[in-house]
Amino acid sequence: MFLPNNPTLGFPWRIPPGGRTVISTERIETNNPEMARLLFLIILCALPSLVVPIHNSSAGGCAIIRPPRDGGIRYRGLTQEQIRSVQILPVDYEIEYICRGNRVIVGPKVRKCLPNGTWTDMTQHSRCLLLCPRVWTSLENGRVTAKPPGPPVEGTVLHYSCHAGFILEGRNISHCTKLGKWDAPKPTCLYDRNYTGKKKLYIGALFPMSGGWPGGQACMPSAQMALDLVNNRSDILPDYELELIHYDSMCDPGEATKLLYDLLYTEPIKIVLMPGCSGVSTLVAEAARMWNLIVLSYGSSSPALSNRQRFPTFFRTHPSATLHNPTRVQLFQKWKWTRIATIQQTTEVFTSTLDDLEQRVKEAGIEISVRQSFLTDPAVAVKNLKRQDARIIVGLFYETEARKVFCEVFKEKLYGKKYVWFLIGWYADNWFKIKDPAINCTVENMTEAVEGHVTTEIVMLNPETVRGVSNMTSQEFLAALMSRLGGKNPEETGGFQEAPLAYDAVWALALALNKTVAPLKAKGRRLEDFNYNNHDITSEIYRALNTSSFEGVSGQVVFDAQGSRMAMTLIEQLQGGSYKKIGYYDSSQKNLSWFGNDVWIGAGPPADRTVVIEEYRFLSQKLFAAVSVFAGLGILLGIVCLTFNIYNGNVRYIQNSQPYLNNMTAVGCMMALAAVFPLGIDGHHVHRSQFPVVCQFRLWLLGLGFSLAYGSMFTKIWWVHTLFTKKDEKKEKKKQHLEPWKLYATVGVLLAIDFLSLMIWQIVDPLHITVEKFTKEAPKEDLDVLIQPLLQHCSSEKMNTWLGVVYGYKGLLLLLGIFLAYETKSVSTEKINDHRAVGMAIYNVAMRRLITRGEWQSEQQDTLKTGSSTNNNDEEKSRQLERENRELQKIIQEKEERVSALRNQLAERQALRNRRRPSTGQNQNHNAPPPSSQPDPKSLLPPPGYPNPTTDNHSLPPSFSNSSNLYPADSKMSRNHCHNSQIPLLYK
Repeated sequence: MFLPNNPTLGFPWRIPPGGRTVISTERIETNNPEMARLLFLIILCALPSLVVPIHNSSAGGCAIIRPPRDGGIRYRGLTQEQIRSVQILPVDYEIEYICRGNRVIVGPKVRKCLPNGTWTDMTQHSRCLLLCPRVWTSLENGRVTAKPPGPPVEGTVLHYSCHAGFILEGRNISHCTKLGKWDAPKPTCLYDRNYTGKKKLYIGALFPMSGGWPGGQACMPSAQMALDLVNNRSDILPDYELELIHYDSMCDPGEATKLLYDLLYTEPIKIVLMPGCSGVSTLVAEAARMWNLIVLSYGSSSPALSNRQRFPTFFRTHPSATLHNPTRVQLFQKWKWTRIATIQQTTEVFTSTLDDLEQRVKEAGIEISVRQSFLTDPAVAVKNLKRQDARIIVGLFYETEARKVFCEVFKEKLYGKKYVWFLIGWYADNWFKIKDPAINCTVENMTEAVEGHVTTEIVMLNPETVRGVSNMTSQEFLAALMSRLGGKNPEETGGFQEAPLAYDAVWALALALNKTVAPLKAKGRRLEDFNYNNHDITSEIYRALNTSSFEGVSGQVVFDAQGSRMAMTLIEQLQGGSYKKIGYYDSSQKNLSWFGNDVWIGAGPPADRTVVIEEYRFLSQKLFAAVSVFAGLGILLGIVCLTFNIYNGNVRYIQNSQPYLNNMTAVGCMMALAAVFPLGIDGHHVHRSQFPVVCQFRLWLLGLGFSLAYGSMFTKIWWVHTLFTKKDEKKEKKKQHLEPWKLYATVGVLLAIDFLSLMIWQIVDPLHITVEKFTKEAPKEDLDVLIQPLLQHCSSEKMNTWLGVVYGYKGLLLLLGIFLAYETKSVSTEKINDHRAVGMAIYNVAMRRLITRGEWQSEQQDTLKTGSSTNNNDEEKSRQLERENRELQKIIQEKEERVSALRNQLAERQALRNRRRPSTGQNQNHNAPPPSSQPDPKSLLPPPGYPNPTTDNHSLPPSFSNSSNLYPADSKMSRNHCHNSQIPLLYK
């Protein structure tokens, strides 16, 4: 309700930091009648306003209520001005009571506005009461019971009692007064030296009966069963009795913080703490070091708890999640996998586990090629696994996330004979068949995707039928536990799998305490002397636990240097929709027990990656043989040409072509052709160690062969250009001074440059074998392999540099040779008569010369003359015309003889015709015109067997029709004579 800000009424307003308004009240005391009347009037005036909110509160809010005495109300989100004006607070609005000074709220501290216009818990009063000192609430070696339970406020009554073996000194009851003080001194518990019974040792435990992991539902009865057996044993702690003081932590670190405070600050003193859940154990273990307390956990798997510097007094019978990793590494090595991938849910426990796995596989020489993580949606992470060709995949995530992962696995086809998944083994057996609205895959899809995956699970129940330290087998333990649970379904009871671990935790503690009795007695101390400041007793308990080793219902109980349990690991595989045991692994003994019943979708365990088969590509032997045959023929032809050149060295035409240079050209060509053989030799023919020798043969044969072959031809062109492309006056002088040794010296210089460059190359950066990789190829068969083509070739460290030098030098020579050849294309000289020919054309020119002329001339018979013509084509035409003139002269002579014979025949025919004419014919001839002096054209026809005559000059050879100057002056018949006499030329 709205209260006016009137100091006289005792309702002062104050605004605390943060903009929250607090109303506090004080007792109203007045003896002034005027003041009483004023107060009465104010109440009467305020009464209507008090009634209106009450009636209107149901219209969508709650009326403001008064704070408790000596307290105030904190209004969240409202300022002082708003508090003064508001009368109704909205639904779901919360107010908080606060108290002044050292008073505390007893009753509901927070109230919430309900839709019906009332506040929550209005049947319970909230009061601000003084707090009495808490030190009275604990009693060393005794027990304090508070009534009512809760903080020690005014009205609280404490009842004291001592443990067995101790006597209470002082009052056994104390009251907290309204002044915040106890009405009696705190009592003490003194040791009773005459006591002969068992003394109690207290264990403070936190069992999560609810929350994310309700493991206390089975672990607490299991631990209590172990305590009963220990207390009934005469050989274990005969003078002591263990008692369990436990609370429900709800697997919540926040709730556990409050309970831990109560455990530590409430009598009796606890000698050991036993928490469950990794989050709660982390909180307890980190705080316990300040209280000299040993912490023994039965249900914590976080790898972070293995940090001895952070948790120096922590032990656990539940193995660390990293215990899966040695088993995984062992399986990787068994199946010869050296490359794996991981995908994890982003939580501390999985991150720590994966960090440990990464370190272990690195030591084993195994590579993690892909490491993916996700928070809620694994779609992108699964796609990345597919893209990176992941085959062996370790998955770390909770069961609900596992369904999401494998739904994406099904979509991406990341399952089957090429893939193996490693999962955590503590999922439910039918986890992949549970319908989950968070995924859009059917049960059939999930069953197909998870088939064949491997799980690793800590062995929490001894698979062997042996009696351990408790004189109970694992099967007898399960029967006793089921009896304590009252027939509850194990699958519906939280922590049923971890129950053997809680059972063995109590036995480990009992055996360790029993082991410390003698050493403490030797030092004049007892276990009952333990307090939170006693380091000696804590150290003895630590050493005893650290050396523990016994057979429990969960197997061999041994702790490593980090206080974590060493246990066996069960290996299972999903076969046909159900899990089958395929082996065990004992990480302490490094012993793998393999059943040999593992089943694979393919022929066996898949490869950890796409198998790349390296395949050397060699030169085709057929092609090599064919090219070698052609190269051999070329070398044979070179030998023939060389032999021909040497044998006919005395022929003038060959001598004028500089035969020694021609011999060099032939030798160079043969060397270049011989390089075909080492170029075709590869790893198929020689060993890898001999390959550099082949590389040297290739280089030197090609290099020197080019220098000899091209150098000799270049030399000819160079000297021809030097002698015949200068000015006329210089040309005449240089024509007579061409000495052969200069030509040979030029070739020698080119050869020396090439030899020197190759020698420097091989000394500074010698050739060696290099293997080049090409694009991978997929075989036609359905095999999970790729072919990696490899090619061996010769190379050096700075191959491109050396090739650039060689190619640059030889390229310049080629360009210069082309230029010189172009400049000297019209020059002809008999001294170097084949300077324009290249390669084998030199020998073609020589053979053609010998065949067409049919004569040999030696240098001794003819005078060596170095002449030149202006045009080599004119010389050839002149020789051709000479041949044609000789042939035509013979033909003309034959034709003249034939014409003469025809004239004689014609004259004879004419005479015969005249004699046969009759006399009448003479009379007729008297009137006829005189006969023409020209013969009858028909009479000039050739006799049978001869071609028709023609007067067309085109029927004659061109040289004949245009070469009248070739006939001597005394010929029997000239061309004009033949034309004027109309005598046809007949051809044979």
